[in-house]
Amino acid sequence: MAEEIVHIRIHGRVQGVFYRQWTMTEARARGLSGWVRNRVDGTVEAVFKGETDVIADMFNACKRGSPRAFVTKVEYQLAPDAPMEEIVDGVFEQKRTV
Repeated sequence: MAEEIVHIRIHGRVQGVFYRQWTMTEARARGLSGWVRNRVDGTVEAVFKGETDVIADMFNACKRGSPRAFVTKVEYQLAPDAPMEEIVDGVFEQKRTV
């Protein structure tokens, strides 16, 4: 299957509701690599690397979010030029807020 790298940004009530921890759990369960972090503008940002269909499933899960989240919008873009040193195969991690 084809692999891709995508960058997403999640808007809504997504900070202070365990959204990042939920994202890490969901991404790891799907075997995705990448990272997630809060942004000072109140959004959550993530990069996923994996099989196209698995990323599509994760994107749909992100639209629902963690149980206490209220997602209003999810921006999605392919990120083929993402710095590869930021993505370690087999690892999904939480990064510091920017």
